[in-house]
Amino acid sequence: MTSTITSKKAVPGGYVAFVGAGPGDDGLLTLRAVERLGEADVVVVDQLPREAVIARYCRPGVEILDAGFGEDGQPMTRAARAKVVVTAARAGARVVRLMDGDPATFTGLAEEIQACRKQSLPFEVVPGVSAASAVPAYAGVPLTPAGVNGLHVVHPHGVDVDWKLHASAGTTVVVLGAEEDIAGAADGLLEAGRKASTPVVVTAHGTTTRQRSVSCQLGELAPVLAAAKLDKPMTAVIGEAAGMRDKASWFETKPLFGWRVLVPRTKQQAGGIVKELADHGATAQVVPTISVEPPRTPHQMEKAVKGLVTGRYEWIGFTSVNAVRAVREKFEEFGLDARAFAGLKVAAVGGVTAAALRDWGIEPDLMPAENQSALGLLECWPPYDEVLDPINRVFLPRADIATDTLVAGLEQNGWEVDDVTAYRTVRAAPPPAETREAIKSGHFDAVVFTSSSTVRNLVGIAGKPHATTVVACIGPQTAKTAEEHGLRVDVLAAEPSADALVDALAEYGAGLRLSADEAGEPVLRPSQRKGSTRRSAK
Repeated sequence: MTSTITSKKAVPGGYVAFVGAGPGDDGLLTLRAVERLGEADVVVVDQLPREAVIARYCRPGVEILDAGFGEDGQPMTRAARAKVVVTAARAGARVVRLMDGDPATFTGLAEEIQACRKQSLPFEVVPGVSAASAVPAYAGVPLTPAGVNGLHVVHPHGVDVDWKLHASAGTTVVVLGAEEDIAGAADGLLEAGRKASTPVVVTAHGTTTRQRSVSCQLGELAPVLAAAKLDKPMTAVIGEAAGMRDKASWFETKPLFGWRVLVPRTKQQAGGIVKELADHGATAQVVPTISVEPPRTPHQMEKAVKGLVTGRYEWIGFTSVNAVRAVREKFEEFGLDARAFAGLKVAAVGGVTAAALRDWGIEPDLMPAENQSALGLLECWPPYDEVLDPINRVFLPRADIATDTLVAGLEQNGWEVDDVTAYRTVRAAPPPAETREAIKSGHFDAVVFTSSSTVRNLVGIAGKPHATTVVACIGPQTAKTAEEHGLRVDVLAAEPSADALVDALAEYGAGLRLSADEAGEPVLRPSQRKGSTRRSAK
């Protein structure tokens, strides 16, 4: 008797990529992971939230499926997760199964691969950064220093472990799990003969700005953990390697580590500041204080752009990124591109505006070296010379609320200026109630003001920051406006740029950390300090 095996043909296009998402820091994604996310029709997520990763790397409209928790709020079984993945792929979707950490380490990868095999679904595995190595690295613990000849990774939850296999003094043991798992591991290792004086480091929320680590000895681990009240997920390093943390710590000692910083700016403008703050260990929350809208009537702008194309102007001056964006949008509306700037001299008020021009393929001819403001631009702008300049007219696309300093100065220097409203700035809608409450009650550690309008508008739509919130300003005029609104300015940038502003705040944070260390006190963020009075100017 012969038997016939019937093959299940996969739906055309159905495909699964098992992608390691790392332990928490979005920057630990591999290049292949980013590539696969960009191609996905469906992303199946694990237990850690990945909204930022999906928003940054996936196409708009990608479908998100949860394989971390069921409708009852409990973790899904491995079989249930596999069913979610297979069902999506059988419908013909390109599926990215985004798995926490590394897919091959303590996940349901084996079961989900078997489910794909049964349905004849093609798949691939994209390795990721494992919590077992990344979290200790972020905690300042090199796992295999000289003298360590073994590295054991254990996930003891729900299984019996023979701790005698991990009791050698020359072995580093990494334990993944919850508090009870790690406390149980300590008991098991002590019973197996590991010394009570063995160094231990336990880290929660590793590789994120919520990371928190505690150090102790193996014999005191259980009570230390109970007192620390760490959240899961946790990673413990047990062994002599853990004793190096004091010398090797680099992440939790960043000057703004764990700080929550308020950035009152539009999302389009805040990108550089958000990244710089993250590099110093802070988490930024952007609260738009202005809304940029087209001019009420487009006639003036349209006439100026047509004049630019026909050679009406010798110069065009950009005093903001919004001005660059407004002109670029009008160009695209008319079917023009950067080639229309041929023969035209271009001025930019500062580095951020210049970067927006370069992104458009335009290299500015003029930019202030130091004072990156309208006044600074005026100081370096050459006066009109009837011999050298064939045309005496300047096009200034600006906001409706722009000051007259630049226009008046250029006209005094012999130029005729078309001061054109390229966009309007209006006060943004108030942020959500919880954000307003966080601002007023001191849940933010710092606020960075990049202009006087951000001060006025933030106070107008959300109220004054609390007394404990550090106030950082980009320049003297912004600082003056903050003081006029009853705020005390703690940090002033050395020069009027976003980078200098963040650097100054980081220097301030480093000073607070140094003062606490010298006094033998715990390092507290500004929001952790007690105080109920509102900050006021002296």
